Amino acid sequence: MEIFKPFDLTPQQYNVLRILRGQYPEPITVIAIIERMLDKMSNASRLVDKLLAKDLVIRKVCPNDRRAVDVIITQKGLDLLAELDVLQQKWEEQLYGLTECEANQLSCLLDKLRNSEPSNELEELTKKITNN
Repeated sequence: MEIFKPFDLTPQQYNVLRILRGQYPEPITVIAIIERMLDKMSNASRLVDKLLAKDLVIRKVCPNDRRAVDVIITQKGLDLLAELDVLQQKWEEQLYGLTECEANQLSCLLDKLRNSEPSNELEELTKKITNN
């Protein structure tokens, strides 16, 4: 997150920009962006609005479905990601203490945490707290 602060960018906005770069030069709908986002709880429409205000994306009505909106990353957005790529690479190089095997293990553990279901005991405790 420290990498993004000087660029007035949130991790969720960064995620959207990376999705758009992966799709570039083709447009992508907001619904498709949501499906690809790491944080499914983010409001993708609001994120796109903020990126639009920064001239990092453009938005157009989808020609095939007038209810849908197509989004494309701008050259300014691509340039920003290129700059962030360099900073991220330098940050990753600082993690030299992990072997490739350890990095893979850490990645698997983080995936497991992100995908874990709350236990019944935790759910019951949460209900008790919120009901009081």
